[in-house]
Amino acid sequence: MSWKILTQHGHRVVFVTPDGRPGSCDPIMLSGIGLDPWSGIPVLRNIRILGLLLSANADARNAYTEMLRDPAFDGPIRWDRVASKDFDALLLGGGHRARGMREYLESSVLQRITAEFFADEKPVAAICHGVLLAARSKRVDGRSVLYGRKTTALPWALERKGSALAHVGRFWDRDYYRTYTEAAGQPKGYMSVQQEVTRALASSADFIDVPESDPDFKRKTSGTSRDTLTNDRPAWVVRDENYVSARWPGDTHSFARTFAEVLQARTA
Repeated sequence: MSWKILTQHGHRVVFVTPDGRPGSCDPIMLSGIGLDPWSGIPVLRNIRILGLLLSANADARNAYTEMLRDPAFDGPIRWDRVASKDFDALLLGGGHRARGMREYLESSVLQRITAEFFADEKPVAAICHGVLLAARSKRVDGRSVLYGRKTTALPWALERKGSALAHVGRFWDRDYYRTYTEAAGQPKGYMSVQQEVTRALASSADFIDVPESDPDFKRKTSGTSRDTLTNDRPAWVVRDENYVSARWPGDTHSFARTFAEVLQARTA
């Protein structure tokens, strides 16, 4: 969805992958097949309950289909060929699950690139686990590029809900929604996105989650309501100057629009 909104605002989006080959969406999240306990049964696999609740909605699926036709998506560049001087801004996408995501989150190349964009004071946007990549990217003083900034990210409350549902619906792969899990002796949630990001900040108060006083608090924190092009009430987006962050796919319309506003202000 970020690609669609940014291109609609006239921006050229360049895709970047580890090897310069086109990426692909997790088919489980795209279709919802694999999120219910009977997904392995051929006759029943297309009956979706959790699959409908947790997978990409129609807006996201349609945007993905359109994106596949973009020549830029079909011809990405390699991670190690990216430099801040060649681009106006950086967007760090999200996702979950150890397979696929850890390569992205643990890449020293991407961490270096992210630090370059922050050092050059260029606009950066990060959503969901993408904020974790930013948190792991270090300035020359060794601190995170997010140190001293306000941010949000996937909150532990939503990550915990997804994990609980996976324990029921995808019982053979219970950590599907947990990219990192706690080691022995670590408290529950210690390796969650929220807690690791928070440890990289100057203060725990710099992690900005939805306050209970927000009139749409229940809607924003339900994990089922998602924003649209015309309704931003379910969304939660935090902007700190040229840095924009959001929590999960339910924020993506507002997230991308806010980033487009940042980019527009830079060129005005």
